[in-house]
Amino acid sequence: METARLLFGLSAAVLAPWGLGWQRSRPWSMVAFTAAYGFYVIAPYSSQPRPWFALAGVALLAVAAVFLYNAAGLPSPGFTVTIGSVFSPARGLSRLGAGLLGCAILVSGWVAGARALQLGDQFLLNGRTTVVLSAGLIAVFAGGPLAMLATSGVLRQVNALPASDPERQRALDFMTGGGTIGLLERALLFAFLVAGQPEAAALALTAKSLARGSSDHGKYASEYFLLGTLTSVIAAVVMSMAARSATGLSVL
Repeated sequence: METARLLFGLSAAVLAPWGLGWQRSRPWSMVAFTAAYGFYVIAPYSSQPRPWFALAGVALLAVAAVFLYNAAGLPSPGFTVTIGSVFSPARGLSRLGAGLLGCAILVSGWVAGARALQLGDQFLLNGRTTVVLSAGLIAVFAGGPLAMLATSGVLRQVNALPASDPERQRALDFMTGGGTIGLLERALLFAFLVAGQPEAAALALTAKSLARGSSDHGKYASEYFLLGTLTSVIAAVVMSMAARSATGLSVL
């Protein structure tokens, strides 16, 4: 279980932000996520030196990806600090709300904090939980670039069509929002498959096909839909089978 937790977890620490494109758009967030999630993965084995070396390796990999994709120069961290007037009524209300929220958190922590922490430790530090969570992150987010690669040929054909061609516009309209739909699709498929419910996964896939494939958007949209869906299915199936095998369950 230790090997599976480290393998799946540290892979997810790099592949999840990479699949979201953070190495280009949010490089500092990618490095921070890789370090934070990687530390969570190795936490149960923090007294051993090898997990720390593994974490250092994936952190260096994340930093290398950031530099490779930002050869022209790294962007700024992307935030500024603004200090408002201390006499602002809105600021006073915000402070009051924050104070009340803090009091509520303290009371809740006093009432149920010990038990919640115990349950949280049992859940988060459980090796099977980390393996399944990490495999899900890989399937959902790293599956995105695979889907983009599979559909890149269709997209090139669509972009090569004349701007006045109505089929070009129909295909582009259909492709809008495909990335978000793909994330949700892979998440649902992986969740059902890793839970041993392939029937529910098939139902979710059928519902998506009826919703997205019922209208006539032309041959390019149909090819885009088919290739993207098949890629998402493959990513979800492969990672769910790997997670089930690593946690001692039957592959199917």
